[in-house]
Amino acid sequence: VQVVESGGGLVQAGGSLRLSCAASGSSISINAMAWYRQAPGKLRELVAAITGGGSTNYADSVKGRVTISRDNAKNTVSLQMNSLKPEDTGVYYCNADIEYWSGGSWYRSDYWGQGTQVTVSS
Repeated sequence: VQVVESGGGLVQAGGSLRLSCAASGSSISINAMAWYRQAPGKLRELVAAITGGGSTNYADSVKGRVTISRDNAKNTVSLQMNSLKPEDTGVYYCNADIEYWSGGSWYRSDYWGQGTQVTVSS
């Protein structure tokens, strides 16, 4: 199972970025997916999450500026970020709660992507 992010970069304050994440593997079923971020010297924090049914949850700091969405057919999740602020700077990680078939049984585990850097300049 692999989880791979893309779409980070450098943007000026007030700008927009779209992050994408794709989960892949044989015989997998994906439950919740989420985006986390970690700023320098800070703990990793939840930005937004979405269940398999499409229910969403956002950190207070990004509400109204960020939209999480997913395509269950493609096993992808996206994060549209608008009105970006310098405090949004950090490494953004995709997280997926995945069930997979192996050796005659189903297993469930949390998977993380490698992270993608988002830098917002003032």
